[in-house]
Amino acid sequence: MTTASAATPSPAAAADDLGGGSGGAAIAPPTRKKRRRSTGWLAVLPLLLFIVVAFGLPALAIGIGAFTTSDDAPDPAQWTGDNLRLSVHGAYLTALLGSVKLSALTALLGVALGLPLAQAVITSRFRALREAVLAASGVLANFGGVPLAFAFVATLGNSGEITQLLHLSDHGWSLYTFSGLTLVYLYFLVPLMVLTITPALEGLRTQWREAAQNNGATARQYWLHVALPVLAPSLLGGFVLLFGSAFAAYATAAAMVGSSVPLITLQIADALSGNVLVGQGNVALALSLDMILIAGVVMAVYVPLQRRSARWLR
Repeated sequence: MTTASAATPSPAAAADDLGGGSGGAAIAPPTRKKRRRSTGWLAVLPLLLFIVVAFGLPALAIGIGAFTTSDDAPDPAQWTGDNLRLSVHGAYLTALLGSVKLSALTALLGVALGLPLAQAVITSRFRALREAVLAASGVLANFGGVPLAFAFVATLGNSGEITQLLHLSDHGWSLYTFSGLTLVYLYFLVPLMVLTITPALEGLRTQWREAAQNNGATARQYWLHVALPVLAPSLLGGFVLLFGSAFAAYATAAAMVGSSVPLITLQIADALSGNVLVGQGNVALALSLDMILIAGVVMAVYVPLQRRSARWLR
C-alpha cells in the first residue's frame, strides 16, 4: 500500500499564491513611514508662524513704509524714493557710519580679547573654573540694556566710584563718549566671543600640535601655520556675529549716551518719536531697511564661514 506524498510548493508558486497569481496585485508596503513623513512638517508649523508674524510682517511693513510718503504729507501713501535718499545723507549717514565704525571696532577687540581668554579656559586643569567661566560668559553675553548702562555709570561715570577713586576725570576720561561706549560694548561682546570660539578651540586635534612639535615647530609657529589657519573661518564668523550684535544694540547706548554719539539705532528712535523733526517716521523705516540690508550681508557672510569651520573641525 503506497502513500501519496504531498507536493512541496516552490517559492515561485508561493509568491503567485500570495500575489493572487501572475496577474494579481502585489502586497502594498506599510504606509506608517509615509504618514510620518507627510505629517512631520507640522512640528515646525509654530516656528514658521512665529517667523511670519514676528519677522515677515514687520519686514513687509518696513519695506512698504520706506518707499511711501508719510500719512501727514500732502499726498499720503504715494510711492517715493526720497526716504531712502535721505537715509544716506547728512546726519543719518553720519549715524550709519558711526554705527558701522563702533561695531567693527568692538567686534575686532572682542575677537582679540575673547580668543586668548577662551584658550586659557579650555586648557585649564581646573574643570570647575572652566565651567564657571563658561556659565558666566553665557550670562554676561545677554546682560545689556539699562541695567548695564546703570552699572557702568555707577562705577565709571562722572561721579562713579572708580572715577572718583582714581581721579580719572583729571586725565580726560569720560564714559559718555565713543571710547566709553566701546568699553561698555566689550562687556557683553567678549563673553559672546568666548562662547562662540570655544567649540572651535576644542576641535583642534592634539595630534596636530604633536606633529608640529615632532617637526621642530615652536608654539608660535604652530599657532601661525596650523591653528590659526584652521580657526580662521571661526574667527571671521565670530567677528561677523559680534559686529551684528553691536550694530543692532540700542538700549544700552540710549540709556547712557543719548544723542551725544551718533548711532543709527538712536536716529531711528528720534525719527519715530519726532524728537528732532516731525513727520520723519517713514525716514525711520528707510533707516531700518538700511539696517536690514546690512544685517542680511552679515548673515550671508556668517553662514558659509560657519559651515567651513564645521567641516574642518569634525
